[in-house]
Amino acid sequence: MPTRSTDLGNEDLEVTMSDDGTVVWATIDRPDVHNALSESVLTGLSEIAAATRERDIRVVVIRGADGTFCSGGDLQGMDEAEPKSMFERRAGSSGLADLLEELIDADALTVAAVEGYCLAGGCGLAAGCDFVLAAEDADFGTPEVNVGMFPMQAMSAIMPAVGEKKGLKLMFTGEHIDAETAERIGLVTDVLDADAFEDELEAYVDSLAKNSPVMISMGKEAYYTQRDMTVEQSYSYLKEMLVLLMESEDHEEGVAAFVEDREPEWGTRP
Repeated sequence: MPTRSTDLGNEDLEVTMSDDGTVVWATIDRPDVHNALSESVLTGLSEIAAATRERDIRVVVIRGADGTFCSGGDLQGMDEAEPKSMFERRAGSSGLADLLEELIDADALTVAAVEGYCLAGGCGLAAGCDFVLAAEDADFGTPEVNVGMFPMQAMSAIMPAVGEKKGLKLMFTGEHIDAETAERIGLVTDVLDADAFEDELEAYVDSLAKNSPVMISMGKEAYYTQRDMTVEQSYSYLKEMLVLLMESEDHEEGVAAFVEDREPEWGTRP
């Protein structure tokens, strides 16, 4: 369980964080607006993801305060903001896209722990994580069409997860789907019992965090790098990555621990 807490050195960031040296728990802390995304939320989550490259964090769990994951963009904040030029909008509208890139580049595995609403940009945030664990009563959707918007940035994460036809339906109808449906179409990794969510979530995260940090970072890098390659390019690239992984001290330790019937003692990332 988490043992250390921090506000990332900036009390204005609306993300709280705790960690035990292996797992980071990041919580979007804006319950009064259903944990809507703000610039400070996006900045806070991006900083947490980037920090995994400097530490041996193996898993980052992203969740929302008070039983709601994230309701998407802060529409109230948009309505109250001063009018902006197109150039100002362009400069300030890339926060979610930047965060999704950080999640891919993170050395740690990322887990979206979804309870309650997971909508619009929040749905994109969840889809951008490596694992999406949802309470059985969670509610997913991209309802931007109802307010004259479209999930322009979120779709980059949603479409690879669910495929073209299901993704287009989700985005153009604005419909809400339950966790079971989200799992069936590929948006959710596993559905957890709502009444035992915390225990099941912790057990799942522990099963990921027990693995070698070197293997996690190399395996994740290999997956996202080969994803856009041709089959021939992928085979060639992955053969080289396998050789590099087998040269690591963690590989030697893992094999030795298996032969000696003991738990491995993993090293740190180089």
